[in-house]
Amino acid sequence: MLYALFDLLKPYDLPGAGLFSYLTFRAALAILLSLTISLAFGGRLIKLLRKLQVGETVRDLGLEGQLSKAGTPTMGGLIILAAIIVPVLLVADLGNIYIQLLLLTTVWMGAIGFADDYIKVFRKNKQGLRGIFKVIGQVTLGLVVGSVLAFHPDVTMKEELPATALDELYGEVSVGKPKFGAAEQHLRTTIPFIKDSTFDYADLIYCSNCEPTEWAWLLFIPIVIFIITAVSNGANLTDGLDGLAGGTSAIIAFTLAVLAYVSGSVVFASYLDIMYIPMSGEMIVFAAAFLGAAIGFLWYNTYPAQVFMGDTGSLSIGAIIAVFALAIRKELLIPILAGIFLVENLSVVIQVAYFKYTKKKYGEGRRIFLMSPLHHHYQKKGLHESKIVTRFWISGIFLAIFTLITLKLR
Repeated sequence: MLYALFDLLKPYDLPGAGLFSYLTFRAALAILLSLTISLAFGGRLIKLLRKLQVGETVRDLGLEGQLSKAGTPTMGGLIILAAIIVPVLLVADLGNIYIQLLLLTTVWMGAIGFADDYIKVFRKNKQGLRGIFKVIGQVTLGLVVGSVLAFHPDVTMKEELPATALDELYGEVSVGKPKFGAAEQHLRTTIPFIKDSTFDYADLIYCSNCEPTEWAWLLFIPIVIFIITAVSNGANLTDGLDGLAGGTSAIIAFTLAVLAYVSGSVVFASYLDIMYIPMSGEMIVFAAAFLGAAIGFLWYNTYPAQVFMGDTGSLSIGAIIAVFALAIRKELLIPILAGIFLVENLSVVIQVAYFKYTKKKYGEGRRIFLMSPLHHHYQKKGLHESKIVTRFWISGIFLAIFTLITLKLR
């Protein structure tokens, strides 16, 4: 809104109007706004949740300090959602297709998570929203996101041209000139660790009487659905200790901001030999708001937590991370960047699969971990909650740095 307003005022030379044309200024403003919203209204929301008796119901799993958390307000993800949506609406370019997709993702998954929390808290149903409805919501979002990324005319990318093509385009190859050809709507993604290499989903389509690029969406959309579902569920599973999901998400948000900045800049994309994605730089503003919201939420969520984000927050932040990575064509980096979510997911899958296998083979189920998800395993081993969270944050920082290193480690 403010972006559009100052864009209209720019021809009148209004002092400061030109600042809104700079992504870095608007990103900084988005962080400040999101932090302000989190800190100014977070406390009031927590008081309201307590007044409404929106408290967490805790099952006794034998974990240290677990029962003391009973009654702590949940649905605090509303703080995160407000701290993301309001700054983005104010300072981002709302005509940008990537911003529209990310806003849709935030609202859609936030609504699904809110419905789940509402049923648990107000309907006193510990199961919450039925799993099938969560899956339908995630699949629907995946269909929309996948379709937009596959077919929308504004979703394009430019790849580096070989020297011969550059000669034709510029007449000569010179240092400092952009090395990219015309924008195209290919379903390509960046392959980490391999120089000058991209993966085209069309390469996996085999047909004798058709053009593979016309049918690549049949493979791309299911992959989008899988990634969104997996990452959002991974974030949901990670939200089991005070500050764990929020801190991990803040680290990922900062990394995504850097990736969006280099992917949306023709200069940095050319220097790093990665795909240049027009209009993707605007996502820096969203990433900044996301970062500010995650950090602001930690004010109330670090040990001992005054509020839990609930599914309202965890499902939405996971989906945001997935859609963001897909939009900048870095989905193959998700296992590294969101490695904490991946490990938490895998720990549950491995535990359940091994338990069922051993029960069928030996008549008695056995476990690999003391408890899953993985953070509960370390709780069972006697580590304090805050130490586990801090070590997971450190691991997340390591993975984030490694993710950024892959831009040159090829």
